Amino acid sequence: MVAVDTNVLIRLITRDHKEQAARAARVFAEEQLWVAKTVLLETNWVLRSLYGFATRDVAHVLTKLAGLANVHVEDPLAVAQALLWVESGLDFADGLHVASRGRAERFATFDTRLVKRAAKLEIATFQP
Repeated sequence: MVAVDTNVLIRLITRDHKEQAARAARVFAEEQLWVAKTVLLETNWVLRSLYGFATRDVAHVLTKLAGLANVHVEDPLAVAQALLWVESGLDFADGLHVASRGRAERFATFDTRLVKRAAKLEIATFQP
C-alpha cells in the first residue's frame, strides 16, 4: 500500500502539471492507496483557496476519490459523514472535525457559523 500526499491528489484532480498528473494517474491505476484525513483536509483547502473550486465540487471530487476500489481513507465513516454534511451546508473541515470527535457528546467551538449550521443538522455543538 502507498500513502499519497496532497500534491499527488492535486495533480490528479487538476491536471495542471502534465508530467506529474500522468505520474499521479499511474500511481492511482497501479497501487493500493492510503489517504490520511489530514491529506483530505489540505486537499480541500488547496482546491478551494488556490484553485477556486466550490465547496460542493470539492466534496464531489473527494467522494469519488474515496469511492475508488483501491483507495483506503483514514477513518472512512467520519470522512463519509463530513462529505454528507457538506451537502447540507457544513464546511468539509468543520464536518470532519465534528465527525472525528470520537466518544465526545458535544463539540465546543467559537465559530458561530458552525454552531448555527450544526444546529440545523442536530449536531451537538456549543460556544464555551
